[in-house]
Amino acid sequence: MFSELKATHITSGSVDDPATLRALADLYPYPPTSSSPPGTGTPWFRVNFVSSIDGAVTRNGKSGDLAGPGDRAVFRVLRALADVVVVGARTALTEGYRQPQPDDVFVAARRRDGQAPAPTLALVSRSLGIPTDYSPLAHPDTVIFTCEAAPADRRRALTDAGATVVSCGEDTVDPELLIRECGERGWGRVLCEGGPSLFGSALAAGVVDELCHTTSPMLVAGGAGRIANGPALASQRSMRPVTVVADDDGFVFTRWVREPAR
Repeated sequence: MFSELKATHITSGSVDDPATLRALADLYPYPPTSSSPPGTGTPWFRVNFVSSIDGAVTRNGKSGDLAGPGDRAVFRVLRALADVVVVGARTALTEGYRQPQPDDVFVAARRRDGQAPAPTLALVSRSLGIPTDYSPLAHPDTVIFTCEAAPADRRRALTDAGATVVSCGEDTVDPELLIRECGERGWGRVLCEGGPSLFGSALAAGVVDELCHTTSPMLVAGGAGRIANGPALASQRSMRPVTVVADDDGFVFTRWVREPAR
């Protein structure tokens, strides 16, 4: 009945070491089918979150305040493997997101796999309440996923600021249409970094293939929310752990993959 899944251990002093980063990358592979040519195959939808031991998704209002050196190393590796980083616009603004940059440790591997030097940034927003001077908007690779019901004046303002705005749904952003759009653009390796509402909608749509979860060794209490926020699922979603990594600072990193349909 009980089986042991032995944890891999990383030391705080090694988190920036190229060999350690490449070893971590080996623990977080995307399926080969996720690299299908544009428009063929379904992208693999990976979600990455950190929470405290008692389930808080933020500390002092930011997820970054729950992080440590090991968590930042895993965060770096997951980005280095992805074709696109999908994140709610509110989360991106709160956490101070910028356009992902090429990572010297993984440049050769990305070139070998036919990937761009760095992943694309895709913001998700129904309201389009994104400041027009938000620097990633001017980057030619940045995309905003929204819906037809988004305010027309905000759409025009962001488009005039140089943003690429794409509708994925009528009244709300439909995760299935979002993933289809990623596939059409050749982004087979999708990394979603939240926030909780986006994760909740993706769970409700049944599109989450994988969760990479960091347990931060903190108890914070308070009123912080969970990593997924939305209506309860009609049926439970079963996942299985395939990777467990720990570090010297007490962080535990688990990789959960969707159980195949029965």
